[in-house]
Amino acid sequence: MVVEPENVAVNGRRRPQPPQPTPREVADELRARIRSGRLRPGQRMPTQARLAEEFGVERGAVRQALRILQSERLLTNVSKGSPATVAPEPYGPHDGPEARPMPTTVALAPRIAAAFAAEHVEIDALCLTSVSLTLAIGEALSQVHAGRLKPAKVDVRVLLPGSDIDLAFPVAVTGGAAGGPVHDRWLAMRNAQGQVLRHSLLSLRATHGIDVRVSFRALPFTPPVKLYVLNGEEALFAYYTLGRREREIGHEQVEMYDAEGIRSTLFAFGRGGDLRDGVFVKQSRLWFDALWETISSELRLTR
Repeated sequence: MVVEPENVAVNGRRRPQPPQPTPREVADELRARIRSGRLRPGQRMPTQARLAEEFGVERGAVRQALRILQSERLLTNVSKGSPATVAPEPYGPHDGPEARPMPTTVALAPRIAAAFAAEHVEIDALCLTSVSLTLAIGEALSQVHAGRLKPAKVDVRVLLPGSDIDLAFPVAVTGGAAGGPVHDRWLAMRNAQGQVLRHSLLSLRATHGIDVRVSFRALPFTPPVKLYVLNGEEALFAYYTLGRREREIGHEQVEMYDAEGIRSTLFAFGRGGDLRDGVFVKQSRLWFDALWETISSELRLTR
């Protein structure tokens, strides 16, 4: 058996091989190539054998990675016999009249990852708890840690409802005193998600030397919509649609009026679209700035 020179130490012993990428890591790299345009809609992927050789993995791991991307509707024709194909317009147009609105869980992560390709990343968010933002930003952070995205500066501003206001929702169907268990449940979620978001972003300072600032301010009202403005170039907008739901709080089932923001349909507007889109992005940024600079107040992610 012939041993490659780079795997042999000076004393003749074989050096330990680096760990093989997991199927998820292979999928992450291929996904990044699709989103960056290196792999274009309708283009055939390299063969599974070639991908296995490139990543240093077995073909089974490649097939798992391709199936992950197929489940995300990024690839078609994933089989053992022929190379897969990049789905035509896997996400569709990002903005403009042809853009297809999608749930927040699907639409937000790739747009934030695309925003992180800029040298100076600016994210403004107005929301109820920041759950969607915290979940969505994970993909961009993974790509930063993998070395595929390298911003020099990240500024994130988040507007959330204040701790002491009477929320319009979530609220118990039967009413009750302000500051009851439904309010406490929302407040705990708001604080926990905000702390996770802040910690995840600030960790980029230590790991990559990125200049990061994360700021939170409190609104005196319950926002009926969620809004994300990315790098001043794109605005993503969704309605909080209320429903009657039952939740377990303190070992008791409580009926409440609440909205599931992660499932809200997200509408995208970009300055690269038509005049209407450009105006919407500009006005969204102006509206956010006005709230930030006037009626919002300091927010602490504690009770």
